[in-house]
Amino acid sequence: MSEVVEERRAARVGTVSGLALLVGGTALIAATRGAHSIFATSLLCLLSAGLAHALLDEIRRQARRRTAGGWAVADTANAVLLAGWAVGALTTAALAAPTAVRVVGLALAGGYVLSCGYFVVERRRTVTSSGGTATASPPASQAGTQSSPTGSGPAPSSGPSTGSPSSTETTKTDVMPDGYGMSSR
Repeated sequence: MSEVVEERRAARVGTVSGLALLVGGTALIAATRGAHSIFATSLLCLLSAGLAHALLDEIRRQARRRTAGGWAVADTANAVLLAGWAVGALTTAALAAPTAVRVVGLALAGGYVLSCGYFVVERRRTVTSSGGTATASPPASQAGTQSSPTGSGPAPSSGPSTGSPSSTETTKTDVMPDGYGMSSR
């Protein structure tokens, strides 16, 4: 059973854009022929894969964070920057002479477009599911009350009880909301 951990950090723009730039730059450097050995090229490819994973993880964190205001300016900036990196990678692919650089540019453009789409879909899903608010407490009018379904037994008495309690008497309990008082980490 996987539990989604609520992200409590504030929105950040530079992290997503910086990681996207690092992925693209490292991948393009790895694609240049004759500049380094096969060992260095392999290490640059592995570094690009690791940075791509970090980028995806940061996109997921930014998209799933809970905020009181819903979609923020930083969310728009992240989406626009990812789309801009996609256009830049596509431009590089169109203008580049070596075939390897063109292939990497096209792959980066596709990856940035998918990342941008993933961010927008996940962010909208998070904003919609939270209703744009970060609180999950019941309204003040319902705090401390408990409703019982029809036919579930006698309602608890609000007056003082006389005599011995019967076996059908129900006890009043307060129910804590899900996750109340429990740490998420």
